[in-house]
Amino acid sequence: MTFWNKLKKPFFVLAPMADVTDPAFRRIIAKYGKPDVLWTEFVSADGLFMGGYDALVKDLAFSEEERPIVAQFFTSKPEIMERAAKLAVELGFDGIDINMGCPDKSIEKQSAGAKLMTNPKLAQEIILSAMKGAGDLPVSVKTRIGWNKNELETWLPALLETNPAAITVHARTRKELSLVPARWEHVKRAVEIRDNFINSQGEKSKTLIIGNGDVKDLDDAKAKAEETGCDGVMLGRAIFGNPWLFANLSHAKHGRQIEHPAEALAKVDISIEDKLKVLVEHTKLFEKLLPQKSFAVMKKHYKAYVTGWHTAKELRMKLMEAGNTNEVEQVVDNYLENSLK
Repeated sequence: MTFWNKLKKPFFVLAPMADVTDPAFRRIIAKYGKPDVLWTEFVSADGLFMGGYDALVKDLAFSEEERPIVAQFFTSKPEIMERAAKLAVELGFDGIDINMGCPDKSIEKQSAGAKLMTNPKLAQEIILSAMKGAGDLPVSVKTRIGWNKNELETWLPALLETNPAAITVHARTRKELSLVPARWEHVKRAVEIRDNFINSQGEKSKTLIIGNGDVKDLDDAKAKAEETGCDGVMLGRAIFGNPWLFANLSHAKHGRQIEHPAEALAKVDISIEDKLKVLVEHTKLFEKLLPQKSFAVMKKHYKAYVTGWHTAKELRMKLMEAGNTNEVEQVVDNYLENSLK
């Protein structure tokens, strides 16, 4: 029995995103609106064991409040994946996820990420190696519907044969990147393939199917789960500037009883002042937990936090010029004192 088996369906999880879901932002999210499951940013398993351990292990830092949390790795080397899985066990993670969907060219040159869709046999070896290193920890996979075209009919059964705990299906091909709308009919088809799959031992698949792609908010996520029958929905870009994305989900679980699911998925209204105070809190955590990273990483968050009101552009421009936490805090304090009266 793993945490995956204990989740109430449909469940709602946050996507792993490079330079976004780092330890600092995850702590903010866990505090203000925790999803059912959190992932780390994807981490190079090769880098961990081929000279970059001291820097990369910092990306695997997490707090108890983030549980259940899954460590995501990428590699094309089964033996390295086994070592990464063992490390995840040592670090205390709740699960391990393998990235088989990232279209970044530098990762594809390593035959990892989305490139593994062109080599199902190697993909299977990597999953099985992860399971060997993981022991009792569940192993999952995040992928797409195919390389240049929809290949779910052959690609998904190859993954299901290894019996992963969950498979996240991003409803686009690698070729499409994010240039076209996600087609959730493919998630529905993935559920059907899973439901009808019998492995080589004659057993039905128990792998959970998680849909991913262009999910706007929890209302949209719930609707997509109902339309497709998927076990869970992964939200990604909707978290930008909105650590409260999953807030009502958390309140429904830990607070009063919710009679109607739609009520639990209602939007949270956050004041400009509260949003800016969390922006500062996020910045302080970033500087504290990730001193090795460029402060410029925070700038993309400022663009997302500071938008949607008439003086937002002026504040945003000043934040873009800030070079550290003290400067950011001073800019925000001045703005709150003078601009919101």
